[in-house]
Amino acid sequence: MPTLTQLAPPGTESTRSLTLCYESRSKSRLLAKLDDGADVGLFLERGRVLRGGDVLTGPEGLAVLVRAAPEAVSVARSGDGLLLARACYHLGNRHVALQIAAGELRYLADPVLDGMVRGLGLAVQQETAPFEPESGAYSHAH
Repeated sequence: MPTLTQLAPPGTESTRSLTLCYESRSKSRLLAKLDDGADVGLFLERGRVLRGGDVLTGPEGLAVLVRAAPEAVSVARSGDGLLLARACYHLGNRHVALQIAAGELRYLADPVLDGMVRGLGLAVQQETAPFEPESGAYSHAH
């Protein structure tokens, strides 16, 4: 079984792809199936979260494009930046991974968190979409 052990340099062309949910993209050791059904092992640096668009390589010479799989997310949208900031604060205080965009925040679907966000005054919708949360202020960018 081929292995993927590192991020490829920017601009590396991929020949195959691997679609993973956020939880799987957060693991450094993983047995997975490429999108074409072939088995592959991931043996990556600990603490790295893969992003959609990353390309992985390994000793066998594969170049594999990582895709963020669509998954169940809760989405709150508002034109009120203060309201969104309050929601981000309270979710972050609970160590919830958040994807933040202009006028919108997303987190993995959770009915308890949905209730809290609604209690802050935001409407919450359920969607199926790729989840790409913030990497954190102290994480290394790639």
